[in-house]
Amino acid sequence: MDTIVLLAIYFARRGDMYIRPIPGLEAVNDAIGRATEMGRPILYISGLSGISDIATIAAMLILGHLAKRTAAYETPIIVPCNDPLVMTAEREIVHQAYIEAGKPDAYEPQNIFYITDSQFGYTSAVDGIMVREKPAANFFMGYFFAEALILAETGNMTGAIQIAGTDADTQLPFFITACDYTLMGEELYAAGAYLSRNPLLVAQLKGQDIGKIVLVAGLLAGVALATLANYIAPDIFDRFQSWFQIHN
Repeated sequence: MDTIVLLAIYFARRGDMYIRPIPGLEAVNDAIGRATEMGRPILYISGLSGISDIATIAAMLILGHLAKRTAAYETPIIVPCNDPLVMTAEREIVHQAYIEAGKPDAYEPQNIFYITDSQFGYTSAVDGIMVREKPAANFFMGYFFAEALILAETGNMTGAIQIAGTDADTQLPFFITACDYTLMGEELYAAGAYLSRNPLLVAQLKGQDIGKIVLVAGLLAGVALATLANYIAPDIFDRFQSWFQIHN
């Protein structure tokens, strides 16, 4: 696997590598454009899990790329948090994104704030933000629990375009029903590479995909050979076992 990833990094640095289109990520620019035209903010939720969760890390990577694009248009992005560590990290990520976009003065740290670690207390507060601020676009990225449907339904009623992404398979049906676009499972992890086109991230993504293909091909080949051997010589495994016992 390491060799495959290293080869993928080599080829990624030599030229652009193909990544299949993901509709939810293709719609990110449309969502930002819609918010800019309407003069409304964007609401970003990075799930309810801690900073050590892989889904939260993926959500923060997406936030960084999203903030870089919103900074260019000076479109406000509201990020309510339920974890103080996540809030601190996201403030730094968004600040860095504004600096890279050449708009450090447009950064507003008060738009990234901590609410509470209570699941439904947080959900109620975010629903209130949706109703009062009426964001033009809502992003739900990360790991979610029973609050997923409540958040998505409220956003749907306010008329916002909604893009969700989670690896919580129990919550996917609710996001698919209530949101315009949904990233499912590993699409959430691929989003950082997809949006940034960073050669290192793209190479890691392609290396993992190639590794999975090789693994599946090996399994299929093994099953086919075992089936063929059993069909041609049903007692081949008994012979091999006897040979192995004799020589050991």
